[in-house]
Amino acid sequence: MAGHLHFQTPSALAYFAALVADDAGFPVLEAAIALAQDEDPRLDVQGVLARVDVLALRLKRRMPADAPALQRLRLLNRYFFQELGFAGNVNDYHDPRNSLLPVVLESRRGIPITLALLYCEIAGQIGLTTQPLPFPGHVLVKVAILHGDVVLDPFNGQSLSRQTLQERLPPLQRHSPMTRAQGAHDEDRDHGSEPLSLEPFLQPAPGRALIARMLRNLRHIYSRHQDWMRLERVQARTVLLLPEAWEEHRDHAIVLAELGAHWGAAQALALYLQHRPDAADAPALRRRLAAWRSAP
Repeated sequence: MAGHLHFQTPSALAYFAALVADDAGFPVLEAAIALAQDEDPRLDVQGVLARVDVLALRLKRRMPADAPALQRLRLLNRYFFQELGFAGNVNDYHDPRNSLLPVVLESRRGIPITLALLYCEIAGQIGLTTQPLPFPGHVLVKVAILHGDVVLDPFNGQSLSRQTLQERLPPLQRHSPMTRAQGAHDEDRDHGSEPLSLEPFLQPAPGRALIARMLRNLRHIYSRHQDWMRLERVQARTVLLLPEAWEEHRDHAIVLAELGAHWGAAQALALYLQHRPDAADAPALRRRLAAWRSAP
């Protein structure tokens, strides 16, 4: 008699690792939904994707086949923001559930990045070309129409002019990594330098960068509350997503040590020190590594 075949369901981390292994065809929405498995390991990610498809299909069936892009955009905005009622969670912006897409689907409240991902998915299914934009502090959405692009705020559905977008940049200019990349100096910024160029912020964000941004949001919240268990799960996903971001391995080690997992902490820290032997914090971390390796 033939033996029975047994298929083991992959762990949440193994599933996430498979999703983010390759940049080609990066499944950004699926990976974003999978983050919620840290709160609900039994979450059916494919079922959540199917619910998004149902929302898109409902609008697609109403859409005239020959509708131009601008008409599709107007119908989508009415559907997404008014009929479905998606909006930013202004009452509790820093609630970590705003970063969990299954919760956002239920509550219709989120933060810009989760709302942008849902908006772009539905838009794509009705024939619009959209891209999330990694604007500082607030992900936006760019929609292609016949004679140009429309940039809108997924938090409230507002269309934003170039002037409005430019006006949002100066307060962030001093601390922006983009500013440093453009070679600006502190004295230039302090004494009436030219405004920061808008163009780099109007380029689409890669899927991997969007998931990293979601994880950073959660890390900030859990760090502030010293929620080490949840923070460890976030760091475990981050090192899978960004395996050569060695500082993330260091941070993972520190969180593991807080949980008393000294062997795992030593493994992660040794990897950081192997790749960053001359880092400013390396001498202190080597002493910590020795202590962790000798811990019971």
